[in-house]
Amino acid sequence: MPTVRIVTQEDAPHAPVTTGKTSTTGVWAYLGVNLVLLAVIGTWLVWFSAFIQRNLQEDDIRAACRRVMPDAADRCFDTVVIQRGGVRR
Repeated sequence: MPTVRIVTQEDAPHAPVTTGKTSTTGVWAYLGVNLVLLAVIGTWLVWFSAFIQRNLQEDDIRAACRRVMPDAADRCFDTVVIQRGGVRR
């Protein structure tokens, strides 16, 4: 592997020096795209956590209904979900 050395202006006097300018429009576009992407990811994470929490609560309700009323577990589940403000299936 070749060794790496720093080249200064004295080492290469005829080397062109290029400086790039950053346009204001490019910066705002970059920020806008990143903000939209961040909002989409954040919204999805909030939705996903609510979805997981609802499913876990439904599983807990079903298990409790099976323990208390094994013969009418579905009716018990529907009653508890409706009493908690959920939608009937």
